[in-house]
Amino acid sequence: MQSSSEVPPSPFPGSALGRSLLAYGEARRTVAAEARRALSLNELDARALLFVADNPGARPSHVRDHLGITSAGVTTLIDRLVQRGAVRRDLDAEDRRVNHITAIVDLDAPPWSALRAFDAGIEDAVARMDPALAGRVAQVIDELVAHARR
Repeated sequence: MQSSSEVPPSPFPGSALGRSLLAYGEARRTVAAEARRALSLNELDARALLFVADNPGARPSHVRDHLGITSAGVTTLIDRLVQRGAVRRDLDAEDRRVNHITAIVDLDAPPWSALRAFDAGIEDAVARMDPALAGRVAQVIDELVAHARR
């Protein structure tokens, strides 16, 4: 039997709940990084693609504002996604200076589904929980996040 001095320290010090939240965040980041590598996307490109998929017809300025990048940066980013065949640009019928960006890949089909697979697994686990318990856990996490942001 190991003594407490022989047990390796946790990579996430603090309370059990704090460690669990940090471990969840690390697991999600790791899975997301693996999915991005498999799809040859950097983190910003993946975030933009997910935003556009959730907001069909978004203008580049919407993507820019969501990501907090410059106008030049969003133009370059959208160019990369167009070249990869992940999104398309459509001209606005009323104002030719305006583009609308639409995802043209199915993020629910492989290989793109890898970007959402971890979250889908979490949602499946939450769906199996008692709804009252799931609601209380969500409330606790919301309180923790709000307090941490003060």
